[in-house]
Amino acid sequence: MSTKINYAKILGVESVAPAAVFAVAYFPLFVWFVRQSIGRPTYVFIVLSFFCCIRIAAFTIRAVLAGSESAGENLSLYIANSVLFGVGFFALLYSAYTLVLDRWSLLDAPPERGVLRLTQNRTIFKVIMLAAVVLGIIGSSKASSSDPQNGKVYRMASSIIFLVLTAVLAAHTIRLALTEGKVGFRTSETDTLGSKHGAYISCLIAALLLVREAFAIATVGNVSKQNNEHLWYPLFALPEILSVIFFATPCLVPIPK
Repeated sequence: MSTKINYAKILGVESVAPAAVFAVAYFPLFVWFVRQSIGRPTYVFIVLSFFCCIRIAAFTIRAVLAGSESAGENLSLYIANSVLFGVGFFALLYSAYTLVLDRWSLLDAPPERGVLRLTQNRTIFKVIMLAAVVLGIIGSSKASSSDPQNGKVYRMASSIIFLVLTAVLAAHTIRLALTEGKVGFRTSETDTLGSKHGAYISCLIAALLLVREAFAIATVGNVSKQNNEHLWYPLFALPEILSVIFFATPCLVPIPK
């Protein structure tokens, strides 16, 4: 009789309660962004609704993996959970990038040139992100199966790309904050927190995403360490949900014209 392996517990997924708490916490955010997507249909709100939906599913699966022996022994379910957490970051990062570019377009500032203009190309940014997502999916599949060494290489490449893109986001966000204070932000909602301090809130979002990615790349070679709940929740899960909460700041996202 073969011994069954609980992959979830071996790889650090042990606690039901925090996963359940995060799944529940994302639900009102999901509802809020869906309502905003209907009332103020912008790319940022629509994609964040999608992100919250993915996180609800991912944390629900994580809770099941932690609480059920049979689920924990299902390697395919564990891999699917890892893929969901990796793919979801695409939506969060691109939402932050879109927010910064949308706010920049409302500044009374001259257009960027050279390298800065290139890094503001949404298509290029999106294609590079898609490449990182594909590498991450391949890496998660290989790292948890019979080819962990190649899986580590793919996951490292994906994490590096995401870290570089997050750094690009941070650079644009800092530039937005510096420029917005000098030239002014054109909006009809001048007395709201988001319109007055949106650039600085965007900086907080970028900083949280940098924390998340720094942790991901620092632990990419050790899946069990990356899933260590004493590190994973405060350095991976918490920065994500805090950034989503900041996105809900009134009038942070510009009204579409």
